[in-house]
Amino acid sequence: MAEAAQFQGTSSVPARRWLRRGIALLAATPLLAGVLQLPAPETARAAETASSARSVKVSIDSLSPAAPAKSDTITLTGTVTNDTRSKIDDASIGLRLTEPLNSRSAVDAAAKRKGYSYAADGHEVGGGHTLEIDKLPSGGSRSFSLSVPVKDLELGASPAVYQLGVSLTGHTANQPVPQVLGIARTFLPWQPSQSGKKTRISYMWPLISGPRLSAETASDPQQTPRFRDDTLAEELAPGGRLQQLVELGKDLPVSWVIDPDLLVSVEAMTGSYKVEQPDGSVKAGKDQELAKKWLGELTAAVKDREVVALPFADPDLASLAHQGKDVSGALSHLKPATDLGSLTVETILGRKPRTDFAWPVAGALDSSIVDVATSAGAHNLIARGDSLRDPSGLPYTPTAARPIGGGNTVLVADTGLSKAFQGGMSSPGSSVRAVQRFLAQTLMISMQSPDTRRSIVVAPDRMPSAEQAQSMARAVEALKDGDWMAPLDLGDAANAAPDPQATDRVPGPRSYPGSLRKQELPTAAFEEIQGTQSALTGFQVVLSQPDRVVTPFSSAIMRGLSTSWRGDAEAATVFRSSVQEHLSALTQGVRLIQKSKQTLSGRSATIPVTVENNLVQGVKGLKLKLTSSQPNRLDVGTEQPVLIEGEHSQSVKFPTTANANGFVWVKAQLYTEDGTPYGAPMTFQVNVTEITSTVMLVIAGGVLLLVLAGVRMYTQRKRRAALAGEAGEPPEAGAEAGAESDTENRPEDGPEQPGDQAADTGPESGDAPGPGEKVDR
Repeated sequence: MAEAAQFQGTSSVPARRWLRRGIALLAATPLLAGVLQLPAPETARAAETASSARSVKVSIDSLSPAAPAKSDTITLTGTVTNDTRSKIDDASIGLRLTEPLNSRSAVDAAAKRKGYSYAADGHEVGGGHTLEIDKLPSGGSRSFSLSVPVKDLELGASPAVYQLGVSLTGHTANQPVPQVLGIARTFLPWQPSQSGKKTRISYMWPLISGPRLSAETASDPQQTPRFRDDTLAEELAPGGRLQQLVELGKDLPVSWVIDPDLLVSVEAMTGSYKVEQPDGSVKAGKDQELAKKWLGELTAAVKDREVVALPFADPDLASLAHQGKDVSGALSHLKPATDLGSLTVETILGRKPRTDFAWPVAGALDSSIVDVATSAGAHNLIARGDSLRDPSGLPYTPTAARPIGGGNTVLVADTGLSKAFQGGMSSPGSSVRAVQRFLAQTLMISMQSPDTRRSIVVAPDRMPSAEQAQSMARAVEALKDGDWMAPLDLGDAANAAPDPQATDRVPGPRSYPGSLRKQELPTAAFEEIQGTQSALTGFQVVLSQPDRVVTPFSSAIMRGLSTSWRGDAEAATVFRSSVQEHLSALTQGVRLIQKSKQTLSGRSATIPVTVENNLVQGVKGLKLKLTSSQPNRLDVGTEQPVLIEGEHSQSVKFPTTANANGFVWVKAQLYTEDGTPYGAPMTFQVNVTEITSTVMLVIAGGVLLLVLAGVRMYTQRKRRAALAGEAGEPPEAGAEAGAESDTENRPEDGPEQPGDQAADTGPESGDAPGPGEKVDR
């Protein structure tokens, strides 16, 4: 962290203050030596050692004002707790003020220091500002409130940062000498006069929440949304994280950084919605008014403020750059997410947002992340100082903007300020320490180069807790009173004149922190996401109302790329799987009904195949094709179009021609208009029987008639021959005449010719069907 080694004017203290300290020290030394029979240095060391045991816990719960002016009175409140097994007698609570700190690293070192130090913790502020509490029993606590006019602190005429402590002094049975038994510290920024060129500060105010909506919606016309759980309502409720961010940020000079997916989710709550329960059931949501109120308050809060829209669902840029770049199509989601983010914010909040900012997780940046982010239109990238490190000898904190070529700029957020409110802020003491340390560091930055106008950026955690948001708000509010920083929009910070001495070299991918790389989405996740996208692309082309499916599933696919999955790989896997399974269930709603074994009697017939549509909308653009395993035996005709209304079925009939007897396998497959197979194929068996039992009966009947006709002809001829013999005629003539007579006098109902073929009745036959399913005639 860049800083100044020394500052002019920070050690000026009035002469009378030094004189009073010297007199007090000289007077006290022989007195203490006489009482304790110990040299003064040993007394100091004894006090320091005793206090390091931290026998008394001191907490500073408030400091007001955080950045005092000359005419102010500082008030500190808190508690002291006796954690020893002995009571403390002659107890008193006092203020201690150190010498001015001279660098940012000195502030950090002071913040980490434990125990009491006679040399480092300074003198106790006199003038009647000590609170006597007499006795403090073992395990007992006592609240305190100390007030001291600023003028009594003799802070000096130059800007400075002091460490201010509250200590408890007393003695116990085991420690009869009065000494400091416990101390708590904070920082006191001091700006006695208006600074010439204020440092400008851009504070990012994030409104981001993880994916809450499921890909599944109800089948009603409104497509009632379903939430994965009810945690979003908890964050919108009074005191919740998101409610606090809006309530606290509405009056602050900050740049709002919003995930548009959050707006979509909250807007979905304003109407009817369902919530999935832990036991698998689904219940109706009931927090519509809560969502409406939050959206209304947010709209008012950002009315005159800069709004930056992240790509929809806040995709993980580093995971895309490191794990998804080799998966075909994975990067193609980023530009649509950016466009959707802009449209969402403008539609819901009525504000045209900026979409030219990219914010990789934790501000960790490398060249591959730059390539991915800029491919989607982002020209300003938010990094952090521990990613782009400035030269160690730079004696000041440089301006955040760093042009990196190609019209792109990296905004290097200050590491210390960005991490100031990490960790727990639930206790008042932890919040006070964080706020005052933040103010101290910003004043130190301003003091480093007071004649140079610089601009800095603060990028806090993506999803601060309610307590962290409260601490952040107190710090930003106090800056307005401190008069050494001026607010600046993030867009203006990107356009600020860069510092030629600041680094503009973006590190390579190998420099990316290993701890963050372990949390990235794996390559398999991007392959799964692309599989879902391919299925969606193939599904939407057959729908009569594709938007009902494309909109929720495209959003769900983008949510699968979210940065919020970091640290929760199991939840990410479950979410992706649920999206894929739900889409698969929908695509299977359009399917072929399995046929049983078919029996085909005759040379030609019709085979019906049923296509079922269980979707609530119609399908179009599908073709059904049958394929025979033996076309020389059974020809099943050409493909047929399929057009089915929602929740209906269609029977598609295929004319067939049989050329030989036997069993044939037939495959039915749906195809889209471009020839892509849709859904699973269906196969069934056809038993081809070209000569049927009916035909056999007809042939047998014909043979019988021929036999009967022959017998009749023979009988008649024999009878005529006998008659001719009796009349004396030659047998041949009689036979000839008999034949002619038979032809002329043939009965009308007799057969025309003995060898006539029976008619082909196969396709129209009324014979009883054979085993298995029968085809249409």
